[in-house]
Amino acid sequence: MERKHAGLGAVWCALTKKPMRASIVGEAVILVPYQREHVPRYHQWMTDPALIEATASEPLTLDQEYEMQTSWVQDPNKYTFIVLDKQLVDGEYVHGEPHVEAMAGDVNIYMNGIDDLQVSEIEIMIAEPRSRRKGLAAESLLLMMAFAFENLGIQLFRAKISESNTASLNLFKKLAFEYAGYNHVFKEIILELDVKKNTCQELKVLLGSLKVFHGDSMQS
Repeated sequence: MERKHAGLGAVWCALTKKPMRASIVGEAVILVPYQREHVPRYHQWMTDPALIEATASEPLTLDQEYEMQTSWVQDPNKYTFIVLDKQLVDGEYVHGEPHVEAMAGDVNIYMNGIDDLQVSEIEIMIAEPRSRRKGLAAESLLLMMAFAFENLGIQLFRAKISESNTASLNLFKKLAFEYAGYNHVFKEIILELDVKKNTCQELKVLLGSLKVFHGDSMQS
């Protein structure tokens, strides 16, 4: 999942309360909430043995995938966006529409620490072959981190990556994530980015440019 990140321009979000209905639009991607319309394509991706291994996932039936989607939407400590490739959107993007034709992958954050909701695990997957090597993973991560910092108060992002997934390790390191530990059981390298000590210039720029829309009103 190694990507060369393109420059980020104006970014906007349309946001309501959970169940989340936010849209975050960047230069090359649009992050939209994971909807039921997305499940069949997502399920198709997750039949790929390479993706199953890379994401440390268990194969699910289509019915189980629908149940999982419902649980993700309802979980207050989990935020899942489907990554849309703007080049694959038919016509103009319409907020609230699933735009299944442009699905490229997903990006997620999990607030697993009950005692510290300012810490979040973050994951990225670009599953659509047509959308790889276009910088979508890096931009999606940056947008998600900026959104989570400004709207959810997340201060520290943590990534757990298989030691064999060199591309993902390189991607996160390019975004200024630093080594924080190793899980011997799962053979995972743990990387972290502390927003207060942030050295990623692209993230610094985004933190001042996200625009959040609440209905007809806008908050910058």
